Amino acid sequence: MKKILWIASVSFLMVQCTSMKVKPVYKTQKVQFDTDDPAFWINPQDASKSLILGTDKETNGGIYVYDLKGKIVNKVLGIQRPNNIDVEYGLEVGGKKMDIAVFTERETNKIRVFSVPDLKPIDNGGISVFEDSDQKSPMGIALYKNPATQQIYAVVGRKTGPSGSYLYQYLLKDNGKGQVIGELVRKFGEYSGKKEIESIAVDDALGVIYYSDEQYGIHKYNADPSASNEQLALFGTNDFKSDIEGISIYPTGEKTGYILVSDQQANTFNVYRREGDTNENTYQRIAIIPVSTKESDGSDVSNVNFGPDFPKGMFVAMSNGKVFHIYDWRDIEALILAQQNKK
Repeated sequence: MKKILWIASVSFLMVQCTSMKVKPVYKTQKVQFDTDDPAFWINPQDASKSLILGTDKETNGGIYVYDLKGKIVNKVLGIQRPNNIDVEYGLEVGGKKMDIAVFTERETNKIRVFSVPDLKPIDNGGISVFEDSDQKSPMGIALYKNPATQQIYAVVGRKTGPSGSYLYQYLLKDNGKGQVIGELVRKFGEYSGKKEIESIAVDDALGVIYYSDEQYGIHKYNADPSASNEQLALFGTNDFKSDIEGISIYPTGEKTGYILVSDQQANTFNVYRREGDTNENTYQRIAIIPVSTKESDGSDVSNVNFGPDFPKGMFVAMSNGKVFHIYDWRDIEALILAQQNKK
């Protein structure tokens, strides 16, 4: 009876906290169609001059680049339904290392690779994906850089696909002519069949992939294609109102931190321990973060000190209204700690 009462009280406290919506510090300027997914590019010389990249998801949509106050500073238009985007650092192309942004171009069945911060294509028109399947329409993407080999991979999801091989993983490399190509190295990923898989996130340091199986749960796999291809965990199956969406990972230490996952129709983010609970592959929700974003699809988070406005990092989430909301991490963290302290 005591255990049941304790669980009930924790749930009550979480519900109470959901009435305290976190408000953004800034909102980005509006795009033309429909924002979907953001990603950070961290300026190595001056973090306060870092950038936020985001997709505008529609036929003849685009990739937009914002400063940390949400002002549009660059854009590439005429992209055929860009869906999700991610950034990685130090891919060797044409004899030099460069930072890259990779995004899905859904209506051409390709992923695109651009250099950042200048946002120039380096993929010879794009890399075709899911070529051996009738089920294409790429949506989700996340990049993985192996800390040991420094090789960079793109993990790509699609609108629908078979369970066991829903996601494809590609090694990104130079073709010898200064253009990036993708080599298929793995097919993996369980799928419930309930809706779709869009949001994918990779924890480079821990070498794991998470992805949202909408209306079902969050799957966890090894990121290294040479490691075990077995599913490591499935969690959050009873924690969401409906669609499970954007996943973001905030490190607080070498192996510790938080995983934030959008509960889209509830306009909240569920929080889990990055290190797991009883072990590294068990996850219980530890907090519910109510946000001002509406129907949030994609999100990203960083623990970098971006300056006086964001000394412990920032959290960016897509919102209805053709914008992204930019949050001070300290506001998110305060609610996480408050819910933890009341348990």
